[in-house]
Amino acid sequence: MKYLDEFRNSDLSKHIIARINNNAAGERQYRFMEFCGGHTHAFFRYGLVDLLPANVQLIHGPGCPVCVLPVSRVDLAVKLAMEHRVILCSYGDMLRVPGSNKISLLSAKAAGADVRMVYSCSDALTIAQHNPSKQVVFFAIGFETTTPPSALIIEKAKMLNLNNFSVYCNHVLTPAAITSILESPELRQMGKWSLDGFVGPAHVSVVIGSQPYEYFAEEYQSPVVIAGFEPLDLLQAIDMLISQVNTGTACVENEYSRAVTRSGNEKAKRKVANVFELRKVFEWRGLGSIPYSALKIKDNYSQFDAEKRFQLDESPGKENKACLCPAIIRGIKKPWECPLFDNGCTPANPIGSCMVSSEGACAAHFTYDRFRHQKTQELEL
Repeated sequence: MKYLDEFRNSDLSKHIIARINNNAAGERQYRFMEFCGGHTHAFFRYGLVDLLPANVQLIHGPGCPVCVLPVSRVDLAVKLAMEHRVILCSYGDMLRVPGSNKISLLSAKAAGADVRMVYSCSDALTIAQHNPSKQVVFFAIGFETTTPPSALIIEKAKMLNLNNFSVYCNHVLTPAAITSILESPELRQMGKWSLDGFVGPAHVSVVIGSQPYEYFAEEYQSPVVIAGFEPLDLLQAIDMLISQVNTGTACVENEYSRAVTRSGNEKAKRKVANVFELRKVFEWRGLGSIPYSALKIKDNYSQFDAEKRFQLDESPGKENKACLCPAIIRGIKKPWECPLFDNGCTPANPIGSCMVSSEGACAAHFTYDRFRHQKTQELEL
């Protein structure tokens, strides 16, 4: 298939759905985690959740970089903008994530801080070039997908000797998060994994390839199927996972072979390795402190490291105790189980990070699925 509409062919979809229903027949329960927030939204956007058998359950994972960033890191960004008076450049989603005491970058901007939304990290570099008398900081965030562009602008800033530009690095790593999920005692039941497999992320895998997931298949006997974002991609991935479970096999399969290879993008990985190195430990919202799960800027580029330039010291952030984002990120709770869901917490007024991002699980349920649960609750009453 070459064209987008071919991946949305209803006849092919019906054929795959019939195969899924046949292969999943019986009393066995199948629980698959879609790690990527983009997959979560796609499952709901195309109505695929309603097409799956009742015994095939989707668990939403920590694949939203905005969602997993802890409050303390948001607080440091606010501090950069309000106390150090830098021009803080950020992607749009991060502007509305509440930090401690509900203070976000957007509220800091309303209070007079110079916070600017950018569409790419190169926009931040351009702003630094146009404002030589001001310090400009780019709020870098994301999994392996967005890390190569950050490496490129740091290299370019050094080449240009741009002394008023630095990067606040919050890049995190997918394999470390998957390990944390698999090691979580909450996801073990009587010595067996309560997760039957993973729908592997697409964009991340374009960069790192399928090879890093082979460890999970071998060590944890957890099937992984890397999938694209179209309806046929996702249905095919679920069918492939069910087949692995039924046959008792655990391997990595690449449904998204039109974009993902086993080794990934070698040039992009070399760029990242040149500029970044592993942090010994990094805190994730919901997952806690995970060793070697994030990146920091290497010493030979330290003049572009905002944490070193402004001597930032991280302190514990104040979470909203009623928000269940940490549990939702771990797959322990569903968005509608949070007492704040659609009850003060909406995309227009987010209280938790999962409701902010276009990849957040709460935002997906609010946009595509909230009325189903409202109706269910009304029937129960």
